[in-house]
Amino acid sequence: MYDASDLRKGLKIEIEGQPYIITDFDFSKPGKGQAIYNCKMKNMLNGSTMSRSFRSNDKFDKPELRQRPLRFSYLQDNVYIFTDENFEEIRVSADVLGQSRYFLTDDMLCDALFYNELVIEMTLPIFVERKIVKCEPGARGNTASGKVMKPATIEGGFELPVPLFVNEGDVVRVDTRSGEYVDRVRA
Repeated sequence: MYDASDLRKGLKIEIEGQPYIITDFDFSKPGKGQAIYNCKMKNMLNGSTMSRSFRSNDKFDKPELRQRPLRFSYLQDNVYIFTDENFEEIRVSADVLGQSRYFLTDDMLCDALFYNELVIEMTLPIFVERKIVKCEPGARGNTASGKVMKPATIEGGFELPVPLFVNEGDVVRVDTRSGEYVDRVRA
């Protein structure tokens, strides 16, 4: 059980049977009366957001969240199949994975966050290496800014901007949190 004084950005709480994560937090103490805790929260099940104010005597339940490692196995009918250490299959929808689904490879170890035996969040390794499968040739020109980029498509179908010197067939390192190019691993 949490008190209002425990509230902070990133804390996970349960309100009316739904898990929420606090995305923004502000504390104010008016001249008279109780302190007010203003929070912006995101529902961890459906992604909706809301703003709410709490008083210092409010209490919150702690959601029953469990984290455990899962290994990506295969894709079937737009459902991603993972296995745990007991080789039980766990089905995860593309909505839960979001853009992370483009970076999955066979046998990749990921961290899954469960709420009531349902996967609500999947965390991949921070960096992955992928081969460029489609890339237009770089055109010299507006290089005054120093950072000239061109579109490229990596294995899995994700498109991202890469520097001019990257070519089709090169292997690049990509940040799975933002989907941004990090560096070229090999040409």
